[in-house]
Amino acid sequence: MTERCQVSVVVPLYNEADNVKELYDRLTTVMEELDRAFELVFVDDGSRDLTFHRLAGIQAGDPRVHVLRLRRNFGQTAALSAGFDHAAGDVVVAMDGDLQHLPEDIPRLLAKVDEGYDIASGWRARRTDSFLLRRLPSLVANRLMAWLSRIPMRDFGSTFKAYRREILQGTELYGELHRFIPALASWQGVSIVEVPIGNAPRRGGASKYGLSRTVRVLFDLLTVKFLIHYLERPLQFFGLWGLAFAGAGFAILAAITLWKFVYGVSIYDYLGSLLLGMLLMIVGIQLVAVGLSTEVSTRIYHTVRRRRIYVVREVRSARRPPEGEPSP
Repeated sequence: MTERCQVSVVVPLYNEADNVKELYDRLTTVMEELDRAFELVFVDDGSRDLTFHRLAGIQAGDPRVHVLRLRRNFGQTAALSAGFDHAAGDVVVAMDGDLQHLPEDIPRLLAKVDEGYDIASGWRARRTDSFLLRRLPSLVANRLMAWLSRIPMRDFGSTFKAYRREILQGTELYGELHRFIPALASWQGVSIVEVPIGNAPRRGGASKYGLSRTVRVLFDLLTVKFLIHYLERPLQFFGLWGLAFAGAGFAILAAITLWKFVYGVSIYDYLGSLLLGMLLMIVGIQLVAVGLSTEVSTRIYHTVRRRRIYVVREVRSARRPPEGEPSP
């Protein structure tokens, strides 16, 4: 009988050939010391270097290693989603493959899950990144996310987290939303704790992050806010603003009409206010209509199975891959 997997470590990689061997060695050392049944799930996100070939060589000699090769570079969220779908552990640890996340911190995350928390999130208390390019945008994004989601976390952006498996099964990922899993899972009533972790400087390969990603993260902040508080009731969001605009427009038009018939003023004297009132009425009606259509779309979303956000090209694994994934 196959031993039940207790911990799955999921690592997405993109052009990280220089780091693969050291990452594997350090992960296996740490996990073997924990004396728990574990597996390592490496996801090659369309690398153009020797990342997959080196992963395949490692997997050939260790049945605890599973390698998924995606057909192209789908992005970190999709790569993590592929790894989560393949993972079999009761607890799933996600981390980056550039060795800036220290495998030696995994026991600290698992200890918090053992205490009863659903999510143990790595908090980079002392970051080694550039202040202007990484730390400052991250600080702003974290403050905004904490405010929008009402979750008092200090580091939403860190991929290094440990999750109870059932939490991930109830969370849909797309875009750049992997960094906001705790916020997306908050509707389930999860318990979250932050754990200080190390943040080593990159030694090999090239960074995949920059200011270009900041804009996408800011848009994702708004998406997460909507998903958390209004996905199940979008009409209450759009309808509230629609009624506010329409109400303001109606008040302006009513006031002009009253002054016209009571005081005999000329409408032409208030032409600007008249146009503003009409515009607000139109915008308000449109927002209500958007709310209604979104409400219908939400119902369709919950009744139609969504397609995966990744496509697997090849799987190197000692066990049978999930349904829909190609075998080696």
